[in-house]
Amino acid sequence: MLFGALPSWGLPVVSVRDDRGVLVSLLRPACRIVSLAPHAAELVFAAGAGNCLVGVTEFSDYPPAAKHILSLGDSGKVDVERILALKPDLVIAWQSGNHRGDLAQLERMGMTLFVTEPRHLKDIPRLLREIGQLAGTDAVAERSAFEFERLVADMKKKFSARKPVSVFYQIWDAPLMTVNGEHMINDVIELCGGRNIYSALSGLTPAVSMESVVALDPEVMIASGGLYQNEQVWKTWQRFPSMRAVSKERLYFIHPDFIQRQTPRILEGAKRMCELLDRAR
Repeated sequence: MLFGALPSWGLPVVSVRDDRGVLVSLLRPACRIVSLAPHAAELVFAAGAGNCLVGVTEFSDYPPAAKHILSLGDSGKVDVERILALKPDLVIAWQSGNHRGDLAQLERMGMTLFVTEPRHLKDIPRLLREIGQLAGTDAVAERSAFEFERLVADMKKKFSARKPVSVFYQIWDAPLMTVNGEHMINDVIELCGGRNIYSALSGLTPAVSMESVVALDPEVMIASGGLYQNEQVWKTWQRFPSMRAVSKERLYFIHPDFIQRQTPRILEGAKRMCELLDRAR
């Protein structure tokens, strides 16, 4: 029998539809899980199934226990043979972060894949519950999901009705890139009562011109990702002293682990975001 395949005489004990719309079925809760993205590994731990992880990808560093799990390399190009050798009963993948050909090969080899593509804050508690179902850790997963939803509701009640603050969120400088309204970071900005000046653009991470940023004149500018604590970013913008964010020194950083990972820790980044926007008010 191929790894992950259901024998003809068995009936699945759990079936969950993944973010591709594919129904993922297991005969028994997964006890050997491979994660193909840092956010997926973190979600597995948060769902109470960290002890089931037998393989992760590079940068899977939270919680600390994740650092001691076998690393299978970069999310963008996974080692299929090493994954097969681990004999997982479930592989949790990342639709936009893993190579499509690698995922197709794993499925051809009989691996059971649960593919994630979290785009919004509401996807985090949903994925926690689904992973909990697949791993048989429903109770822990439900607690984590409920707590996340409670904290989001509290922050929304506290901040979302406050005076709007226009925000430019920069993820790269060459080309100049930001996030649109379909990105989870946009959810965070709106949760804090902010307004993403590029929410209407197409593409999750559109390229924009410096001239358009200057023209839109955001009240707050935030950088993260590979630009975290890169002072050259702000030196570049200081060439435009007439901009509100520049003249009022509202040029900030948020640690990427707290704003660009689709896990419960994004609320740490949201807390920082809300503090910065409140300061601007």
